[in-house]
Amino acid sequence: MKRRPKHPFQADNASAPATDANAILLIKIWLVGISPTEWRRVLVPTTFTLRELHGVIQVVMGREGIHLYDFHLRAARHGSWGVAASSPDVALASRRLRTGARFTHEHDLNIPWRHEICIEGRLEPEARKTYPTCTGGDGACPPEDCGGQESFMAGGNGRQSLDALEDRDTMVEVLQQVALKDGSEVLALDQETRWRPEGVLERGRPRERAQGRPFSRREVNASLRDREHHNLMHKQY
Repeated sequence: MKRRPKHPFQADNASAPATDANAILLIKIWLVGISPTEWRRVLVPTTFTLRELHGVIQVVMGREGIHLYDFHLRAARHGSWGVAASSPDVALASRRLRTGARFTHEHDLNIPWRHEICIEGRLEPEARKTYPTCTGGDGACPPEDCGGQESFMAGGNGRQSLDALEDRDTMVEVLQQVALKDGSEVLALDQETRWRPEGVLERGRPRERAQGRPFSRREVNASLRDREHHNLMHKQY
């Protein structure tokens, strides 16, 4: 029988309990109910608490830390003081998370936004490497307070709406007029023609915002190096 290849980050002893205070956990996080899926893969020390992991999730998933949250880990809930959950100030190492273990994180609990979290491996820390760090990901970050998964998905379809298609036709028509004229004639375009692109851009801004913020691993890791996760982990609006 052929053996399944290991994940490129998976350690040989990945099935052992993650209790070593010097260990690094390879964690995959993805947002439930969104297509295409928004997912991130991060390396986090086992010394981190669930509160710190919440801050990391806020950074890598493009959130602003402005909502209450909780973790559902085995039979326990840990999270914001306002949701009757246990304290999130418990180290990941104390949870004895094995490879393949899964738990959930939710925030903006009136909706809620739900993240699935999977422990994919347990690694030795590398010298001169800073943690946490994001190793990969894909999918746009839904805007805060956009109304939840269904509203975000509906907004994401806005580029194919009749209004959006009409605006594209308008821009093509105006550009064709400009292409057929020399410089002096472009300046002489009638006022209505000059204003039409401005209207298209104004109508397009809400559609662009509804697409969410594109994922940039470079920007995410810059925020993690600046310890932005420590700022966001304390917000409980």
